[in-house]
Amino acid sequence: MIRKATKDDLDRIIEITKACAAFMISNKIFQWNEHYPNIATFENDVLNQNLYVLEIENKLIGCLVISNKMDEFYSKVKWLTPNQNNIYLHRLAVDPEFQNKGYAKQLMIFSFEYAKTKNFSSIRLDTFSGNPFNNIFYSNLGFIKLGEIYFRKQSDKPFYCFEKVI
Repeated sequence: MIRKATKDDLDRIIEITKACAAFMISNKIFQWNEHYPNIATFENDVLNQNLYVLEIENKLIGCLVISNKMDEFYSKVKWLTPNQNNIYLHRLAVDPEFQNKGYAKQLMIFSFEYAKTKNFSSIRLDTFSGNPFNNIFYSNLGFIKLGEIYFRKQSDKPFYCFEKVI
């Protein structure tokens, strides 16, 4: 079941994202660290009601942010569609114990249905250039790589921007 997150979910979400960060670092993927993602970011997501969680048998195992706000760092990207009526995905995470079972894809399909039912024109996201798994995952879901942005607190390597037209 996918539902909107509440404040009561935050401890488990942080547990999951820390486990994901540790798993990525153990695989030499330096995408998340002690600066990101953090509790304040997720608290804001809950407040804005754009954080969703995936539960399997009453256990929270993943999360995804779906926002219609374009962050300033995306302004220089040459997107496929005009900068209006788009959604942005952030902080997709699945507990490493539950990875490679289709749950990340389930969250992504949820975002596709969300975009269609609310008549958004596209879905946009970014992912770390040094994470080959995510880059293949998003490409296989029909996203087109369009540009690069940098988050210096996370890495000196770029993050790739992707868009999928709905």
